[in-house]
Amino acid sequence: MMKLKTLLVATATAFTMASAFAAPAGTWSLGVGAGYVMPDSDNGSVLDGALEVDVDGDVRPTITAEYFVADNFGIELLAATPFKHDISLSDADGNVIDARTKHLPPTLSLQYHFDGADMPVKPFIGVGVNYTTFFDERIYLANGNDLDLDDSVGVAGHVGVDIPFSASEAVRVDARYIDLESDVKLNDQDIGTAEINPWVFGVSYVKNF
Repeated sequence: MMKLKTLLVATATAFTMASAFAAPAGTWSLGVGAGYVMPDSDNGSVLDGALEVDVDGDVRPTITAEYFVADNFGIELLAATPFKHDISLSDADGNVIDARTKHLPPTLSLQYHFDGADMPVKPFIGVGVNYTTFFDERIYLANGNDLDLDDSVGVAGHVGVDIPFSASEAVRVDARYIDLESDVKLNDQDIGTAEINPWVFGVSYVKNF
């Protein structure tokens, strides 16, 4: 949560600062690239602490669309192809149960873009809401056990820079922090919460229209 609070404070500060217009109201941008979802190093535990949860990262193609509702202010939607994560459930003796899941993490953000004639890069910052839906969960135990991760809704912070190489095109490098926790069920019984809370690092090509 401290990481998310830091991004939110930076966002509030950015909204109070003045700069030249980065893009006029009515402008659209489209971005195509790749995102790496890196879950927090501590993903919590289940079964009253008997099993520690560890979720690995994944890279997938991403697409963003942003509409500038006012000069400098845009509303962006992030979408991606499904991410796949291997999950390890470990007990105190070192025994490991393997599992996996897939998810889609659409994220809607309000963003502020900085600009200036002498700025070689165009930074931006934003805050929004993430909805993550999990599917195709599996746990590798005998007897047909059923694993289920509940969908998650949480706050998402966003920072990045656009590096222009033409009047309407840029390379974007960005990072998001998502407040993402999912209730875990095994055979329809609640067993705890997976605290995923990932950073999402991205690189993309962006074009303004």
